[in-house]
Amino acid sequence: MDTVHTTDRLTHLRELMKEHEIDIYVVPSEDSHQSEYIAPCDARREYISGFSGSAGCAVITLDKASLATDGRYFNQAEKQLDVNWELLKQGLPDVPTWQEWTAGQSNGGKTVGVDPTVITAPDARKLSDKIQKKGGKALVGVKENLVDIVWGKDRPPRPNETVKVLGLEFAGKKFEDKLEDLRKELEKKKSPGFVVCMLDEIAWLYNLRGSDIPYNPVFFSYAIVTPTKATLYTDSAKLSDEVKSHLGDAVTIRPYDEIQDDAKILKETLSADPVASEDSSAPKAKTRFLISNKTSWALSEALGGEERVEEIRSLIADAKAIKNETELEGMRACHIRDGAALIEYFAWLEEELITKGTKLDEVEAADKLEKIRSKHKHFAGLSFDTISSTGPNAAVIHYKPERGNCSVIDPKAIYLCDSGAQYFDGTTDTTRTLHFGEPTEMERKAYTLVLKGNIALDRAMFPKGTSGFALDTLARQFLWEEGLDYRHGTGHGVGSYLGPIGIGTRIQYSEVALSAGNVLSNEPGYYEDGSFGIRIENIIMAKEVTTNHKFGEKPYLGFEHVTMVPMCLKLIDKERLSPIEKDWLNKYHAEIFEKTKGFFEDDARALSWLKRETDPIS
Repeated sequence: MDTVHTTDRLTHLRELMKEHEIDIYVVPSEDSHQSEYIAPCDARREYISGFSGSAGCAVITLDKASLATDGRYFNQAEKQLDVNWELLKQGLPDVPTWQEWTAGQSNGGKTVGVDPTVITAPDARKLSDKIQKKGGKALVGVKENLVDIVWGKDRPPRPNETVKVLGLEFAGKKFEDKLEDLRKELEKKKSPGFVVCMLDEIAWLYNLRGSDIPYNPVFFSYAIVTPTKATLYTDSAKLSDEVKSHLGDAVTIRPYDEIQDDAKILKETLSADPVASEDSSAPKAKTRFLISNKTSWALSEALGGEERVEEIRSLIADAKAIKNETELEGMRACHIRDGAALIEYFAWLEEELITKGTKLDEVEAADKLEKIRSKHKHFAGLSFDTISSTGPNAAVIHYKPERGNCSVIDPKAIYLCDSGAQYFDGTTDTTRTLHFGEPTEMERKAYTLVLKGNIALDRAMFPKGTSGFALDTLARQFLWEEGLDYRHGTGHGVGSYLGPIGIGTRIQYSEVALSAGNVLSNEPGYYEDGSFGIRIENIIMAKEVTTNHKFGEKPYLGFEHVTMVPMCLKLIDKERLSPIEKDWLNKYHAEIFEKTKGFFEDDARALSWLKRETDPIS
């Protein structure tokens, strides 16, 4: 990860800011759909700052520039940012948020600008309030994205990849039935319609998949659903005859770029406020469209803003997060195949490094893993860039090895591999930390504490209504007892052949209770800068469980793990495990052996490795 020199880019941007009478310019990470992972053409924050992590916000004044990001990326940002930038380490004491920093810089009547298509309406309002309270003039939407102008002809084109139908054997539910369920929710809320902006929600709703964003099976689109009509806004050239036949007369296709104009037309059908009739007991008219709280400021304003729309948690996000039985079975099946791929890979890697003494760099190893995965049934591609990291690189939480500029894997150091794949029947995301030599006492201690947290969350049982926020401490407790911790969430939601709800300290994880059918990651970790990193990640599925009692007549939930890859026995300090934890580990390893051994009938190397790594401990 090299430092990127941004002086010329910032100089050009500041000239444009002056032309537009902007004193401060905000460059978020997200695209117009609030995607966490974006197409290359939307990587504006990376282009202007040089920082390539997936989360962060750049703020540029006429004489300063700041980049805010979270603890996953502190090390990476310090390496990639040049002298023009101040790093705001979000979450640390006395470090302002990017919103606070921006508002502080606006003091004295300065104007703050942002592309209104890449910031949500709620975030724009909050930022505007902070600016005005600090003595700033205003937050204004700048129609032209100024970074795009700086980027010029070097900016990659917007992808326009073919859209495919996800068969019912994988989706488990017809899109017509999903539309009917959504319309029932509209009726309950007495709303005339819902505007959908999130790409994964549109793909899920219509049982379609695309490839416009690397590693994410989505396509650029919007949707509007009313009680009588469903409209999909996308480039019709992307849609094959199969897709058009699949959608039939149930869905109207409109050009992607027409959403803003259609929203303005739709606004005219909505009154500013429902007006009660002379009979005060009469119901108010259905006049307020529903939009998700992830909708862009630009689209919200096109629809009439707060007076004409109601912002809610997306109706589709909640429905999508609860997997149906077909999707759950798909997750189980794809994780067995994916586990077999990882087992084969780790056995191969150990032989290459130890037996043969082969020099392999991190990218070469990742390439081999992708090749192994690709031969398995229903493989569609990777779900993110493989984090193949050796030694101190493993301490960079979201490390991305670069071809031709990465480390050779050291067999005497920690090796952390965080990887995943998209299969037609599900999405995988697995992290394993291994050591091919002799680990240090601290490495074994840290690994075992992380493992204990992983087991604790896996074994948790809790009343329905419990949030991921409440469960987070289960995974951290053993690290905390030693004065240790990690700067990332414990778990994120996982889609069914869609991008990798959550478990962690983010406030949004307290807003939604976990439900049976939710699929999440369980990934505590520990990182020593410049030395090593440890993370253990399993995918778990929430399910109803039987308890001896049922206080308050509430159902209780627990988890089912589906990841089928052994833990690293060499890194476990058995003395730190309780009898219950040892029993859990032995049963888990026995389950892995039984479910994956059939893949290795003609692979003695992988089968031998599997037997050794699943050997019971006492």
